[in-house]
Amino acid sequence: MFDRVAFVTGSSRGIGRAIALTLSREGFFIVVASPEVENNERVAGEIRAGGGQAMTLNLDISSLDSIKEGFGQTLKDKGRIDILVNNAGITRDGLAVRMKPADWDLVLNINLHGAFHAVQQVLPGMMRNRWGRIINIASVVGQAGSPGQANYAASKAGLIGLTKALAQEVASRGITVNAVAPGYIATDMTKVLPEEVKAKILAAVPLGRMGQPDDIAAAVKFLASEDASYITGQVLAVNGGMYM
Repeated sequence: MFDRVAFVTGSSRGIGRAIALTLSREGFFIVVASPEVENNERVAGEIRAGGGQAMTLNLDISSLDSIKEGFGQTLKDKGRIDILVNNAGITRDGLAVRMKPADWDLVLNINLHGAFHAVQQVLPGMMRNRWGRIINIASVVGQAGSPGQANYAASKAGLIGLTKALAQEVASRGITVNAVAPGYIATDMTKVLPEEVKAKILAAVPLGRMGQPDDIAAAVKFLASEDASYITGQVLAVNGGMYM
């Protein structure tokens, strides 16, 4: 048990926390990585309280230096990273005509560039071991678009393209690369939406409810398992039917 190491970015709360806890229950050693140091420790404590094992990292996914340091420390301590979940993401919404360059750059840097740099850190070891799982958390917005979210939509659509290209590059080494595209999930990111916006979104969800972080974690658990060993380059939509 705990032979395999799962590195989950943005795992201090929300979807990332749910993924970390779920993978821990499957017997993976968890690297809880985000810039929220206190929350990292809280999640790691939950994992240990449930009988799992974890370490924490103060990781700024927008900084290449921080990425290299964090992944390097994990490889030094654990010797391997078997599963990478690129979950870290932010929004900086605004109409494209008025969007500040800084808001465009920040969202792309964290949501897309950071994920790519993280992939580069884990691929050499996965290729040597001839086994690996890379799971990118995309979004329904990257598939269907969303007004006022040009930066977020572009970053998540880019993540889907990255998933498909990587899957073709590394399949011969026993590495699968897939994406999970959440729909409207109850997290801190969606909690701040105005009530009229929430109602409009829910009206477009055939299942008639918001998803929960555990819904996304269940999809990640499947893609990380041996049951998904013949699945790569795919986007698993977990959206209640709001985009088909």
